[in-house]
Amino acid sequence: MELSGKHHEYWRKNLVVTAILLGVWFVATFVEAWFARDLNNYTFLGFPLGFYMSAQGSLIIYVLIIWTYAKYMQKLDKEYGVDEGDLE
Repeated sequence: MELSGKHHEYWRKNLVVTAILLGVWFVATFVEAWFARDLNNYTFLGFPLGFYMSAQGSLIIYVLIIWTYAKYMQKLDKEYGVDEGDLE
């Protein structure tokens, strides 16, 4: 099966959003951990920010990454006509 230009464009958009979200994941995971001591100089909801991000903040960001990817891909699937509809 030969891929058309439309397929390549769909795939390129998928790779771009994946790269962006992986960048967010990398920052929320490794950069935050690297600067945790510095972040602890600030508080969020009464907790040191580095501690909060390690304990709960990163998990919230991970869920938001998954939600964002799912919504974006759902929109992209409809735009390019590869939507499978509601699976029930």
